Amino acid sequence: MLDALLARLDAMRDTVIDLQRELTAIPALGPDNGGPGEREKADRLKALLAAMGFPEAREINAPDSRVPCGHRPNLAVVIPGRDTSRTLWVISHIDIVPPGDRTLWKTDPYTLAVDGDAIFGRGVEDNQQAIASSVALGKAILDAGETPPINYGLLFVADEETGSKYGLDYVAEHHDGLFTPDDLFLVPDFGQADSEMVEVAEKSMLWLKIIVNGRQCHASTPEAGVNSLAAAALFILKIPKLHDRFPAKNPLFQPANSTFEPTKKEANVENINTIPGRDVFYVDCRVLPEYPLDDVLAVIREYGAEVEAACGVTVDYEVVQREQAAPTTPEDAPIVRKVMSAVRAVYGANPRPMGIGGGTVAAYLRRRGYPTVVWATLVHNAHQPNERSSIRATLGDAKVMARVLFE
Repeated sequence: MLDALLARLDAMRDTVIDLQRELTAIPALGPDNGGPGEREKADRLKALLAAMGFPEAREINAPDSRVPCGHRPNLAVVIPGRDTSRTLWVISHIDIVPPGDRTLWKTDPYTLAVDGDAIFGRGVEDNQQAIASSVALGKAILDAGETPPINYGLLFVADEETGSKYGLDYVAEHHDGLFTPDDLFLVPDFGQADSEMVEVAEKSMLWLKIIVNGRQCHASTPEAGVNSLAAAALFILKIPKLHDRFPAKNPLFQPANSTFEPTKKEANVENINTIPGRDVFYVDCRVLPEYPLDDVLAVIREYGAEVEAACGVTVDYEVVQREQAAPTTPEDAPIVRKVMSAVRAVYGANPRPMGIGGGTVAAYLRRRGYPTVVWATLVHNAHQPNERSSIRATLGDAKVMARVLFE
C-alpha cells in the first residue's frame, strides 16, 4: 500500500505546479500588510480540494472587523482513517507577505514561473510548499481509494505572518474538539535544505526598547546638560554581561547559549555641536527556555539603575515583543520518532532534534500540551525577491508525511 502511494506521488509534478499556480495568483495579505485577508484564497483552496474529492472543509473563522468579510478563515479537512480517534495534522498557513521592491523580481510575483525543478512566486515556499505537499498526499490517498491507519488532517490557518492571533492561536483556543491528546502534529514551515533539522524547541524572545533621558545643551558647555548618548553607550556595553547572569547552554540549540544583542539605534540630534538629551536603542534577546523573561528584564533594569546613578540620566523601557518559550517537545515523542524515521527513509539524511532562536506557530500547540514537530525541506528564501521552492522537495516532503501516516 505505502509503496503504491509513494509511486503515485512521484507522478504528481503537474499537480504541484497547478496548485501553486492557483494559489500564487491570489495575494492573501492580512490587514497589517495592507491586504483584505485570506478569504479569497481560502475559497479558491476549498474549491480545488472539492474538485479533488476531499471531504468538505470545516471553517473556524476568527472575527476581524478590519477585513471586508469580517473574519479570518481557518480551514480543517479530515480524511477519515481506520482509527478515527486519532489524527495526523499537517498544519500550513495561507497568508503571505508583500513582494517588496518589484524591481528586484525577475518575474511577476503573483504569476507562477517554472524553471526545471524550481518554481518562483510570492508564497511558493512560505508556506505554499507545505500546502502543496499535504494536498498532494491527500489526493494520492483519495485517488488510490486507500483508508489511512488514522485520520489524515489538513489544517490551513490564517495570520501566521503577523502574529497568529487570528490563525492557529485562535484555532487552538476555539477548536471545539478538533484536536485530541493522542493526535500527531507536524508544521512544515521551517527546516533546512538537507532535511535534517527536526525542530522541537524554541528560545524565548524579548525585544526591548530602552530610552535614555538626559538634558540637551550646546557641546561647548557640556556642564549645562546631561549627555544621553554617553549614558546609552555605557548601557550598551553592559548588555553583554547578561551572558554571565544567564550562562546555561543547551545542545539542542545553535548557538547553545542565550543571546543578548544591542541592535537598532534611533537618531538623536541632527547637528554635531549639540549634546543629545534623548537616546533610544533596542536589544534583541533570545533566551533559553529555562530562564523566565521577567528575570532577564529585572537584570537589565538593574544595569539601567547603575547607568542612572553614574550618569545622572533617567531610563525608560518599552517591551516591543515578548514571547516566553513554550514547553519543548520531548525527543522521544511519537511524532519526533516518526518524522525522523521517515526522513531517513525518504532522503537518506541524518535528522536530529534541534531548537531555534525564533518562534513558530508550534508554540500555540505546545503550550496546550500537544507535542509538535516543525520540519520541512526548504531552500530558505522566504520573504525574499524571486522566492522559489523545489518541486522535488515538495513531493519528497509529501512522502515523509505518507510514511509518518502509514508506517
